[in-house]
Amino acid sequence: MKVNRIQELEKLILHHKERYYRGAAEVSDEKYDKLEDELRKLDPENPVLRLVGFKQSEALNKVPHQRRMLSLDKTYDEGDLAKWVGKEKVVSVFKIDGSSCSIVYENGHLAVAKTRGDGQYGENITKKAVFIPDIPKHLPGGKSVEVRGEVYCVETSFFHLTKEMKEMNLEVPTSQRNIVAGLLGRKENIQLCRHLSFKAFDVISEEKFRAEHEKLEFLKAQGFDIPEYEVHATAKDLPARIEQAREFMSCGNYLIDGLVFIYDDLKLHDELGETSHHPRYKIAFKFAGDTKVTTIREIEWGVSRNGTLTPVALVEPTELSGAMIGRVTLHNYGIAQSFQLRAGDKIEIIRSGEVIPKFLGVAEKSKGPFTYPKECPSCGSELIVEDIWLYCDNDRCPTKVKEVILNYIHKAGIDDLSDKRLEEMINKGLVEGIPDLYRLSVEDLMLLDKVKEKLATKMFENIQKTRDQTLAQFIAAIGVEGISTAKSEKIISQGYNTLEKILGLTLEKMLHIEGFAEKSSKDFLASIRKKEELIQELLSVGVTVRTEVTHAEGALSGSKFCITGELSMPRAEVEKLIKLNGGVMVSSVSKNTTYLVTNEEDGTSSKFVKAKTLGIPIVSEQKLLKMIKG
Repeated sequence: MKVNRIQELEKLILHHKERYYRGAAEVSDEKYDKLEDELRKLDPENPVLRLVGFKQSEALNKVPHQRRMLSLDKTYDEGDLAKWVGKEKVVSVFKIDGSSCSIVYENGHLAVAKTRGDGQYGENITKKAVFIPDIPKHLPGGKSVEVRGEVYCVETSFFHLTKEMKEMNLEVPTSQRNIVAGLLGRKENIQLCRHLSFKAFDVISEEKFRAEHEKLEFLKAQGFDIPEYEVHATAKDLPARIEQAREFMSCGNYLIDGLVFIYDDLKLHDELGETSHHPRYKIAFKFAGDTKVTTIREIEWGVSRNGTLTPVALVEPTELSGAMIGRVTLHNYGIAQSFQLRAGDKIEIIRSGEVIPKFLGVAEKSKGPFTYPKECPSCGSELIVEDIWLYCDNDRCPTKVKEVILNYIHKAGIDDLSDKRLEEMINKGLVEGIPDLYRLSVEDLMLLDKVKEKLATKMFENIQKTRDQTLAQFIAAIGVEGISTAKSEKIISQGYNTLEKILGLTLEKMLHIEGFAEKSSKDFLASIRKKEELIQELLSVGVTVRTEVTHAEGALSGSKFCITGELSMPRAEVEKLIKLNGGVMVSSVSKNTTYLVTNEEDGTSSKFVKAKTLGIPIVSEQKLLKMIKG
């Protein structure tokens, strides 16, 4: 019986590996992992478990990996993740749902690009990599390195790609998930790869690195797009980061299926080593998810606070991850248009902890034309199609106005003011914008249905309580796009701790803040500029925004510190000392860094070399302690 089950599992795992690596996965990652886990219990040394990828046809152009491209160990449990992290400092990045590949540079020139393949041999995709804009064709300084990363497809590119493929009479992809493997496996029309993106997450070179985050900063300096990363000093930081990933899974512009956590100390990498399947110094945290096929009954288009219309499919009720599902987000106009989604289509959906499950792909098409609204369902204004977005440009659109005010009510913390109450306020002309909330009197509130003096007084007092807000709270409440509360706190922690300083931010300044790439920086700046009139009006009606205390005042006030190399004290203690005495910690060296702290006298680390090049003062641990003592 046991032998039969082992053989059955071998066949299933090999079948699903083949389907996955051909871009046509039949089961969810979680279901596949359970198959591997079962086989591992029955036969721990089974050779099928040592296959990292799937060995494709020998006829393909195979190239060896100088160092094996391994898979990752994984967990779905936050408690297990915290145990794995222990007391170590870790780096986290989003786990992109694409295709892993390796790019080899010789003397600064792109020499060969290859897929992960079976971990030992990959398929040569050099000609296709040349078309991918994010893959540099030359590196500064003529370095010979191997760069590993993920090829993926953002929603905007997927929209334009499917449009182009239709015009070329090519079979269009059935999901955003399988398009990457599909394009990388093509033998013709390889120019379509220009619609793909690439993020670099690892490098193999002769450079002397001491920490994982130094590798990411090195890749960034070489011109690669890198995943936004965070360095976590303790496991206490993990829940907030996991929440960020969960939020990105719901509304991000490319697919992720979790997070990757890596020990930051590279000495640990050497000590822990690797198994035949995965490195022991990395782990993937994935969201337990389930997929099913259901049928679209109807598509609704809802207006958001920024005027964008989001399509939501009302589907045949189906149970998914323990919940009965009747509504599924279709992301945006571009996705709905690319797949020509309509009532009657059978679609694959996934639920991985999101409130509203997501559309993954089409299982079976129905007949009929693709339709979308031409007029705003809220105000009747003519809708505008721009790239993958369908939006209403009317600033007085009732739904837009309501959603903007409702967001403020929730984020500012105004109690006892519901969606229905707000809608009644707008309909009665009591409120046209956020500042009007602070112009309301008890008598105004008594005009609302079933609101007597006692409730009106309570509502009035709840509004007045929110006149005093923290900076992070205020940024979230006014609805600045493209930034979470955690990210706004990151900006504030870098010394931009007043409203004036936030409004004075430039792109150059933002790019020096950890976790901000060019796009997220531009999105933030464009949104905050649009909000300036609203900000001034809120200040004029008596809203005050508190200066955030980001660090104590002391001997190191106004200085930014970066640390590299070994110290006699635990690094966490040194960082704490710096912050307690007014200093700001940064994770990488830039021209805005005030001091580099290291005990190295003639260092070779990338931070040391960069500090020397930029003329940044390098101080020892003892010198730092003397500075603190004054």
